[in-house]
Amino acid sequence: MSGEVHYFRLDPAVWADRLDQAVATGVTAVATYIPWVVHEKPDGTFDLGERHPHLDVGRFLDLCAERGLAVIARPGPFVMVELKNEGIGYAVVREHPEIRRTGWDGVAGPEGVVDYLHPAFLAAARRWYEAVLPLLAARLPARGGAVVGVQLDNEVGMLPWVTNTPDLSDAAVADLVADLVAAEGPAAVAARYGLDPAGAAAWGPALRSPSEDVVLALHRDLGRWTRRRDARYVRVLAGWCRELGVTGVPLLVNVHGSSGGTASEFPLGISQLSATWAGADDVIPGSDLYVGDLTLDKLPGWWAAHAFLAATTGPRQPFGALELEVGSGDYGEALAPSSGPEAGPMKLQMALAQGATVLNCYLLAGGRNPVLPEPVGDGNDRIAHTGERHGFAAPIDPEGHLSPDHAPLARIVTAVREQGDLLRRVRPETPPVALGFVPDHYMTEFRYPPSAREAAFVADLERYRGSGPREVMTRALVTGGYAPDAVDVQNGTLPTGRVLALAPTPFLDDGIQARLVAWVRAGGRLLLHGPLPLRDMLDRPATTLVDALGLTVGRTSPSGDHEPLVRATPTSRPFVVPERLPDGAPVWDVAEVAVDVAQPLTVGPGATVLARLTHGGAPCAVDLPLGAGRVVAITADLPCLPAIWTDALDRLGARPAVQVQSTVRGVVVVPAAAEDGTRVVHVMNVSPWPARVALARDGRDLLREPLALPGRVGAWLVQRPDDPVAEVAHLTRVTP
Repeated sequence: MSGEVHYFRLDPAVWADRLDQAVATGVTAVATYIPWVVHEKPDGTFDLGERHPHLDVGRFLDLCAERGLAVIARPGPFVMVELKNEGIGYAVVREHPEIRRTGWDGVAGPEGVVDYLHPAFLAAARRWYEAVLPLLAARLPARGGAVVGVQLDNEVGMLPWVTNTPDLSDAAVADLVADLVAAEGPAAVAARYGLDPAGAAAWGPALRSPSEDVVLALHRDLGRWTRRRDARYVRVLAGWCRELGVTGVPLLVNVHGSSGGTASEFPLGISQLSATWAGADDVIPGSDLYVGDLTLDKLPGWWAAHAFLAATTGPRQPFGALELEVGSGDYGEALAPSSGPEAGPMKLQMALAQGATVLNCYLLAGGRNPVLPEPVGDGNDRIAHTGERHGFAAPIDPEGHLSPDHAPLARIVTAVREQGDLLRRVRPETPPVALGFVPDHYMTEFRYPPSAREAAFVADLERYRGSGPREVMTRALVTGGYAPDAVDVQNGTLPTGRVLALAPTPFLDDGIQARLVAWVRAGGRLLLHGPLPLRDMLDRPATTLVDALGLTVGRTSPSGDHEPLVRATPTSRPFVVPERLPDGAPVWDVAEVAVDVAQPLTVGPGATVLARLTHGGAPCAVDLPLGAGRVVAITADLPCLPAIWTDALDRLGARPAVQVQSTVRGVVVVPAAAEDGTRVVHVMNVSPWPARVALARDGRDLLREPLALPGRVGAWLVQRPDDPVAEVAHLTRVTP
């Protein structure tokens, strides 16, 4: 349990006080950025406290150690954290403009968006590491110090994503082409792009301004090449760390992807960066999410983000929440996007329940932005673009006052610390359902702005990927008690003896489709939600899955055109009605519902129709066998009604380990267990309404009486090996 405290934004006279406040909050560690731009002097050398006491990071680390606080050090090179140049020193930006990326149509990217592997940037970053890493190495636990982990850079790939700036300089394009030729041969590359791989001069203009016939090929090739380059960059930083003495402690990768107050795009960052920690047990990835209140509408994105992150780690590789948003959320002091005092505890417990074992409360303590060592004429000449005070939404404000968010946060942090031994030992129980993660569905950070073809392709991916249409599938699973984990369908092993819940999107490569078909034939059970795929990621026909299922997709329009989807229009929309059983009762006890999109199906023998389009009667939800396995395909964006989803999962043999009865919908239950048989059950009421919750396992009540949970409040229960019932070990309180 960590809290973020920025020494460089505090007067050294109050460092001890803020650290004492952190201890009183209950944390056992402090995380802090160590910004290049703050420590760099005008001549390009570094001041680590020799001249200015507020830069004496060594003293700050020693004060942490004196209080028994471990330290997670975050030295960049990039740190963002609202700093000028995103934390990069002014000297490299000023002296080496060539490190800026060249993007679409040859336009230079923003100043802070650089080629991570440009020799000039790496040389400057190396000088920064040579200055700061020995200071950290001298304070490792093996040397009696407090530094237990070092983060490599920060949010790698985020700035290129948010600015839509791929690296398309002549040197980068030459590297991309060479990479493709090495993997596929010159003939295949020439056929795809219509260019001679040896004709270097033609490639830059062609890829910076791609034509519609190659834009999707470039979308795939550019995305995959960028991921390999990002992994190379992080491996360079990791090598420097070890070379410069930072050994025996893990390295951390902070994953970005939060956007617009939700976590739905976070898997984009996982897709970009998972190669940086794949197969490296000493590298810990962590989430970085800013969602405000964790409400029911934001729950699927949050849940999938951490489930997908865990799915990309190895069996001995932990993951964390490296920026766990706490505080009021009023980052502009406008009394606008504010969060209640229950928000931080709810997010903390949800991350803990999903298996995160490094939790860093961000930002724990505010401060003030000092002036830069030289004027830069940008309006205030301070280190940051946020003004003088920073972190005014934090539980500990810039002046050291405690906000109303502090006490509820301190209570749950203290509870986690006091029960830390047990909470470390228990791991989430293997659930009956796993969400399917397809990393290439999130390879959407770059798109050529003039391309209508790519815009339509990306829009379809964004609408249907991950949690399915309107994120209903994940919301239904999580609030239904199934507590799904996730598997990487593209690169990992498909689950054994469990249901795989997948939102396939209209685009899914035939190789992945073939893997799914083979897995189902061998006994796998598959729940699909959303349009069945008919095209691959290059927009070529790919029908392995629907062919194996014996389905014909779409309908013929009155004009004679084939329409794979029926979409709502301003004057009409599709309606879906459950199929009738032989006795006349509906398959689901659900009335006719309106949907935004549906995919009509024609089914073969052996398929059980579950629902149809009201107009025309075409099936849009079916249950059908395939070999030794079974598939339930729901091809309309049906609502989050328990009758629909419980029936679908019952058909596939999936039942929650802990059965939940609640007076309101929106309660999340996550069971966990230790090797000695001790169990912890996390119960979180994400809804705004008070709930009474009864729990049972194997038909036996887990509680002596139902648990009363106010809205947006959580609890965890502990059940000892020989005790038939569980006891409440913590109940979040948001009022004194």
